[in-house]
Amino acid sequence: MFPESFQLYFSSNQDLLYFITLALDLGFTVLMYRFFGRYGLLACIVLSILLANLQGPKLTVIFGMETSLGVIFYSSIFFATDLMSEKFGKKAADNAVMMGFSVSAIILIMLSISLLFLPSTQNQQTFSSEVHESFVRILDFTPRFIFGSLFAYLISQRFDVWCFHKIKAWTNGRHLWLRNNLSTMASQTVDTTLYALVVWWGVVDLEQAINLGLAKMVFKIGIAAFDTPFIYWARSWSVKNS
Repeated sequence: MFPESFQLYFSSNQDLLYFITLALDLGFTVLMYRFFGRYGLLACIVLSILLANLQGPKLTVIFGMETSLGVIFYSSIFFATDLMSEKFGKKAADNAVMMGFSVSAIILIMLSISLLFLPSTQNQQTFSSEVHESFVRILDFTPRFIFGSLFAYLISQRFDVWCFHKIKAWTNGRHLWLRNNLSTMASQTVDTTLYALVVWWGVVDLEQAINLGLAKMVFKIGIAAFDTPFIYWARSWSVKNS
């Protein structure tokens, strides 16, 4: 998709690419909200879930730490949920969380079913088999991964909405930066802890499971702080609920 010179430049500037990708992801969410209101945020939550599931298995190294690309897209879900809470209230945010949970479950089920279809072998073609094997490597979820990811998402997202509105009540609606950062950081801690214990503990020892979770937490907390200007930017607009 991109010119070779473009690819070569970013192959040696991965940290810069990380910031650009994060800014684009958050920026697109704000623009979707600007043009489509609540429905735009719902679409972004669904889109981020899909991207996080597809990019989750891809590991890369940013700032010398190994992490999953899914962290970027998954963390933006919390940003969209906080913006939904701020502009449309707790009930709308809770509904968005449940819709995201339902969509995530449907995506995992339907993608898993797609692996049951055998690739075409007509005309001795190998292309279909190669594509099938690529999908197997990306989409062959284990039951433990499916349960762990859905469980961590549901608990942490509901906690995020609850925490956001608790802080908003305590501060009488002031200090958006405080409730945005504290609710996201707290819920991301819950999410990472649950995921590490349910998915990784037993596959690796407890110490390694905690280390894997801590590496992701560094990025998640950084993203929570990075998205603060974006939520102020979005809050300044008046948009329709539709």
